[in-house]
Amino acid sequence: MALLSVVTGKQGAGMTETVIGIIGGSGIYEIDGLDGAEWTTVATPWGDPSDQMLTGQLDGVRMVFLPRHGRGHVHSPTTVPYRANIDGLKRLGVTDVISVSACGSFREDMAPGDFVVVDQFIDRTFAREKSFFGTGCVAHVSVAHPVCPRLSDACFKAARASGIQVHRGGTYLAMEGPQFSSLAESKLYREVWGCDVIGMTNMPEAKLAREAEICYASVAMITDYDSWHPDHGEVDVTDIIKTLMGNADQARNLVAKLPDLLGKHRAPCPHGCDRALEYAIITQPDNRDPALVAKLDAVAGRVLG
Repeated sequence: MALLSVVTGKQGAGMTETVIGIIGGSGIYEIDGLDGAEWTTVATPWGDPSDQMLTGQLDGVRMVFLPRHGRGHVHSPTTVPYRANIDGLKRLGVTDVISVSACGSFREDMAPGDFVVVDQFIDRTFAREKSFFGTGCVAHVSVAHPVCPRLSDACFKAARASGIQVHRGGTYLAMEGPQFSSLAESKLYREVWGCDVIGMTNMPEAKLAREAEICYASVAMITDYDSWHPDHGEVDVTDIIKTLMGNADQARNLVAKLPDLLGKHRAPCPHGCDRALEYAIITQPDNRDPALVAKLDAVAGRVLG
């Protein structure tokens, strides 16, 4: 069954229903314990999402889960259909997206098995569509602060309550992949650029969530020390998978605590994530491409409709 309802009503000062979206990374392909769980097909004008979306309720709060790489891990970081994923989550009414993804660490004190609630990104990807907007409807949103502090705080509290070794704040270097870093790259990102963790999937995901006016937070699960560490040398996939399985169990514990922390209802985002397009669209109405505007019905319908 395809759910194509679009939540485009202009938000007022009142409360709206919380709908939590979880994008699961490597090793996380389902969420246990959802009441009324159903895999739902969502059609979008940007193509098919990575997979069907698992919908249901957790402790009375609506939740939508999407395996970023698809069940069975069929999408590489480059081929993940990021626009379709974010559009599809928006169509299902998601208000808050938590990205859960594997990463490498550039810091000794951020060890494999630790989690990092990321607050900044450096985007080094180059082979992906990074915006819903373009010729015929141009928009510029701010990603100076690319994650929602309110949502990030909830993720941090959930991790602490789950007994996870978690770090609040960190810069995530998004690389294209699918290969891991060379030693020279790893040392550049760590020693010159001052990055904390490295991964392949949070960009352009975070940018697209901001364009879709969805609050976004990133929980990075450390699996390795990348290639800079003198005692580890190069990244070993066998070790990564072993750590990944333990991280996946911890991530499920974290997710289980989010409904209580976020609640069934929410006020407008105090940081303006849900109003990011308020003054972002530059193209004048008479000059907008009707075909592109039609494709933007879910992500930008609040301001275009």
